[in-house]
Amino acid sequence: MPQLALAFQRYGLLGGAVVAGGVRHGDRLVMIDERGELSYRELDERTNALANAWRENGLESGEGVAILARNHRGFLEAVFAAAKCGARIVLLNTSFAGPQIREVAEREGTDLLVYDDEYSDTLKGIDDPPRGRFRAWAEDDGEDTLEALIQGGDTSGPPKPDEWPKITILTSGTTGTPKGAPRSDPRSLSLIGGLLSKVPFRAHEITELCVPMFHALGFMQAIVGVGLGSTLVVRRRFDPETTLDSLEEHKATAMVMVPVMLSRTLDLGEEAIKQRDTSALRIIFVSGSALGADLSERAMKAFGPVVYNLYGSTEIAYATIATPEDLADEPGTVGKVVRGSIVKLFDEGGNEVPAGECGRIFVGNLSQFEGYTGGGNKDMLQGLMASGDVGHFDDQGRLYIDGRDDEMIVSGGENVFPAEVEELLGAHDDIVEAAAIGVDDEKFGQRLKAFVVLRDGAELSEDEAKDYVKQNLANYKVPREVVFLDELPRNPTGKVLKRELAEPAEDEEAKTSNGKASSASKRSGAKASAK
Repeated sequence: MPQLALAFQRYGLLGGAVVAGGVRHGDRLVMIDERGELSYRELDERTNALANAWRENGLESGEGVAILARNHRGFLEAVFAAAKCGARIVLLNTSFAGPQIREVAEREGTDLLVYDDEYSDTLKGIDDPPRGRFRAWAEDDGEDTLEALIQGGDTSGPPKPDEWPKITILTSGTTGTPKGAPRSDPRSLSLIGGLLSKVPFRAHEITELCVPMFHALGFMQAIVGVGLGSTLVVRRRFDPETTLDSLEEHKATAMVMVPVMLSRTLDLGEEAIKQRDTSALRIIFVSGSALGADLSERAMKAFGPVVYNLYGSTEIAYATIATPEDLADEPGTVGKVVRGSIVKLFDEGGNEVPAGECGRIFVGNLSQFEGYTGGGNKDMLQGLMASGDVGHFDDQGRLYIDGRDDEMIVSGGENVFPAEVEELLGAHDDIVEAAAIGVDDEKFGQRLKAFVVLRDGAELSEDEAKDYVKQNLANYKVPREVVFLDELPRNPTGKVLKRELAEPAEDEEAKTSNGKASSASKRSGAKASAK
């Protein structure tokens, strides 16, 4: 249709997607949130009004629009309005503290700020951007809300911007300061085609989108959903029981989660899941952190063969996807290479390694980022970008992640990756989850230090945890010490914040006098509370 071609020519793929949605899908629902229902036509008109209002406030193409918002219509309205203005869109992490917000706002260049009411205190002391700050989720009808601008705005399409939009998604910052990973408006749909060739997302269906949309996974799946004319069901905060109820109520065919969300859902118990009708669910799409063999098997047992596990990152986009068939054969795999991507493994000398051998993972596709906004890039080799992980392929072309290339330690002359020990401990009957980091050791150079969360009512001693590792892995992989925590510190997308685990413990009350710990005892470590 000429109208659709004109929309993409005018606003690019991101800005044009919502225009196309309004034309093709009209009154079909694009979103159901805590405010109610929103149609494709309404989203197009509301983002026109918002874009025109921002232009009247002086927003120009190429200027930065930072968005600090949870999952609700205001997030998408801000994104698409900024895209129609040709802005640089910066998606801020909702777990950031004030100093981090300030740092990122200055580094990324924020000319206009969109935020939810709940972050007002976080933003205190931050100067107003030149194009203003506006509230997305507001408890009142003030003039500084998106709703006020929309109600008073012109709903006709804004003029063509001087340039197409860019999107900057921040890295997770699990081991350091989050970095900005920008990418231009996509010039190709090849990666989305690769996704759809592996995962059976279909047009005009309903997706339960649990992942924060500021995260690479959540943002991409929101855009894919809009492109397919699907209905996105979102809430500002994840709750496993509410999610199960929603699956039944809306007959969702797909659910997008990070592994910790899936784990919390399964922890409700088999009976809680069976009480809801989830028969429409064809896809549980998981990414953001390691799924792991144990969680994969539990999920497939509870929901059936519907789990798809994506391996990728903010920087490299999609690399591989494990289908239910892959996971049934090998629960620990991250699957085969997605169409449109290239994945190769190299040793330290830059030589490609054969199947079965461990190597650094390098990825190539058309959707990779353009280098960090603060400077620097990922390592490159033969035109491919390092993922930051090491892994191996099996003889079926399935990829396995062995660990982070910057987390490997050398213990007594042997290479050790924490991920292997974390996976083993996480599969213990008394353990909910585990993490491990490398620490200095006078005798071996380095050893692992493990952090363990026990199941309710479980008891396990440090020696018992160590013996379990010793019975299953080589001696040099046994942790030097095991610390028991109430929960692992995580960011909003479920990744463990190992930089916090590495900070010195404030007390050693984690262990009782006899070295025994239980799920009810006080277990401490540096900043043990999840964020």
